[in-house]
Amino acid sequence: MIDLQQDHTTPRKRNYLYEVDFMRILFISGVLLNHTVNIFTSAMNSTSMSYDDLRSIRLMIHFSRMGFMFMSGLVLTMNYYNNHNWRRFWKKRFNGSIWTYLIWNLIIFSLSIFFGVMHAPHHFLITYVGHLFQGDLQYMYYLLVTMQLYLVFPIITWLFHKWPNHHKQLLVISFIVQLALTSLIKYKLWYVDTSHWPYWFHAYSINVFTYQFFFIFGAYASQHYNELTKFVNKHIKIISIIFAGLSLGTIPFYHILNLGILQLNSDHARSAYQPYLMVFDTVAILFIFWLGKLYASWRATHPAALFSRVIGTGAKISFGIYLDQIIGLLLLEWVLAQLSLPDLLLLLLVPIGWLFVLAISFIIA
Repeated sequence: MIDLQQDHTTPRKRNYLYEVDFMRILFISGVLLNHTVNIFTSAMNSTSMSYDDLRSIRLMIHFSRMGFMFMSGLVLTMNYYNNHNWRRFWKKRFNGSIWTYLIWNLIIFSLSIFFGVMHAPHHFLITYVGHLFQGDLQYMYYLLVTMQLYLVFPIITWLFHKWPNHHKQLLVISFIVQLALTSLIKYKLWYVDTSHWPYWFHAYSINVFTYQFFFIFGAYASQHYNELTKFVNKHIKIISIIFAGLSLGTIPFYHILNLGILQLNSDHARSAYQPYLMVFDTVAILFIFWLGKLYASWRATHPAALFSRVIGTGAKISFGIYLDQIIGLLLLEWVLAQLSLPDLLLLLLVPIGWLFVLAISFIIA
């Protein structure tokens, strides 16, 4: 990681950014919490109040996914903004991603069959290849999106180099496009039969362009790091108030607006592609950025503290934690299936289930 000394240029001095470590581990922990909640809701009665409450609460931690995308744009730009040997870049990045994607999809596919999550297919290889193209096996979509990001990353850097004095305008345009895109998906495309479209166009979770703002936001942050830090520090009170308000607001947003007024089904109501959530995610990232800076300041005087060591280790193995989560999630799903607990108790056990998945993933990684 590098600390940019001034905007628009690559720094001469590299300083390790401990706040980036903090943001990495916080966002990956949030992602695992989201996925843990999915395991619990799948074990509940879909008509129960606990099920509905948990689906609603899940929107509060929705920002972790987009935060992960922001971190991808941030770190990638920090390391490669002025390195334009794209052939070498692609060779290095894809060598580290493609084999991981192929192997972990095979592991997940096999484990899902072993644990009974899915039935053994008649044509194992053909079904496996189909999952590779769709990225629909246990959150492997992130690797598929990341590899697409590698392909379009030269375009992002070209935009920033082409207009060095208009980075804010690029960010604002990207924000408006993202707002329009999420509005289009929620209010129009959801009601259109897109099943005959190419899969990449209607499976929004694997389409790199549905995350474009957060990648560009990360790129902007890397090139205006000090400026963004000053902005967040100056406006942290209002950022905190908006973050808390939008977080709590996800409950009436889900129940009153989406389910009540708009009469959306549950999946549509909690979709990641909604204008409200897009704004919420952006504010949340700014708030977490500020928390990261607080951690970095604290760590400067407590480098040997246990918490510092846990954050440092977790950040280094965060990608491994993401990959390993499937083992903890499948174990949790199997345990819940054996216990057949009432929905209210399942709701109360979510934090324990999350810590279980997080611990298993951390230890294996």
